[in-house]
Amino acid sequence: MLTIWLEYWRQYLGVTDNISGVAMTLWITILSVMIGTCFAIPLSICQASKNKFLRWPVLVYTFVFRGTPLYVQLLIIYTGIFSLVKGIPYLDDFFKVGFNCTILAFTLNTCAYMVEILSGAIRQLPQNEIEAAQAYGFSKYKIYRYIILPSAIKRSLPLYTNEIILVLHATSLAFTASVPEILKVARDVNSATYDSFSAFGIAAILYAIISFILVGIFRVIEKRQMKFLNRDQGSR
Repeated sequence: MLTIWLEYWRQYLGVTDNISGVAMTLWITILSVMIGTCFAIPLSICQASKNKFLRWPVLVYTFVFRGTPLYVQLLIIYTGIFSLVKGIPYLDDFFKVGFNCTILAFTLNTCAYMVEILSGAIRQLPQNEIEAAQAYGFSKYKIYRYIILPSAIKRSLPLYTNEIILVLHATSLAFTASVPEILKVARDVNSATYDSFSAFGIAAILYAIISFILVGIFRVIEKRQMKFLNRDQGSR
């Protein structure tokens, strides 16, 4: 039993040639958040736009991916889409890999929530900041690049942090696509030892530790990046 536990601890923490459950969980979280944020920035601008041809497609996208469970989305992408593209070059190779499907599902879901967060921050931006930029002769592109987006991103940091933690916890669904993240390792440990409390308890502890570290990092970033809000409130 001790030998089994030592072997699986290596899989939890990565003291093997294979990637660990912790590393895989972090890798899914980082990739999903980074790619999702990159797509969310232009989509949030479209959603905050007054042009209905730009706004409505994004609204439909966010409604679908925020209105359906991530688990269902992962199943559709991993099993449903694969059955449709089977035999098609490149697409077949992409969708038969569980990790690829997991990243795609998590990215689309995360992006939908990020769009809502950023578009809300854009709409709440004080009008006088935009008017001041226009008075200096800034073009619309420069206003978004130097005024609107930097301010919106800083204002949305607390919600952004919450979304990252939610993505981290949601990585536990990746076992559905046979991705060896923390919960997948915990299930393997449980199958080998029949010690459910220890197997899943260790997984819970690892998730809690990673969450604590991430929250601490983002709290430091928030304090540094949101000082301007304290100055604005103090001057009123």
